[in-house]
Amino acid sequence: MNDDTWLIDLRELGRAPGSMQPLRQRLASPERLGTEMIAIPEGASVDLDLRLESVTEGVLVSGTVTAAAVGECVRCLDPVTRQVRLSVQELYAYPGTSTDETTDAEEIRRVVDEHLDLLALVRDGVVLDLPLHPLCREDCRGLCPECGERLDSLPADHAHATADPRWSALAALLDQADRRDEG
Repeated sequence: MNDDTWLIDLRELGRAPGSMQPLRQRLASPERLGTEMIAIPEGASVDLDLRLESVTEGVLVSGTVTAAAVGECVRCLDPVTRQVRLSVQELYAYPGTSTDETTDAEEIRRVVDEHLDLLALVRDGVVLDLPLHPLCREDCRGLCPECGERLDSLPADHAHATADPRWSALAALLDQADRRDEG
């Protein structure tokens, strides 16, 4: 998915090496940016504080991107909020330059029709920055596997009586004997 608000027009910047243009914008995330467990939600604010600099081979984009990511703790499923602050520095190659001609399509970003697309840059940075296993706290103990309650909310001696399944046949015989004795 592409959102035109994330396409930056470079005509004002020009192609003279050394030309610079600050870019400070707050944009809405056009899609969920992140992983399954934690991401910047669609529609959330993403703050860009960037500098666009024309260089011989293209446009160098550098600066910071900040936003709030939300998700769930992988241990206890409580909500997690994390501030994302990315430092970015990326070259967007002009068409026909030696950088454009000598690199594969996946290796470098490119200027297309005097525009550069910041969404892909931000999406890639966010995915790499966010934890694969977000936690509400580093010492989160998670959920009790038997009753599903948060272990942090339960007493230290919380336990459930569990029988070894190898003894289940014997337990069934004892239950039958107890019923016979009662009858």
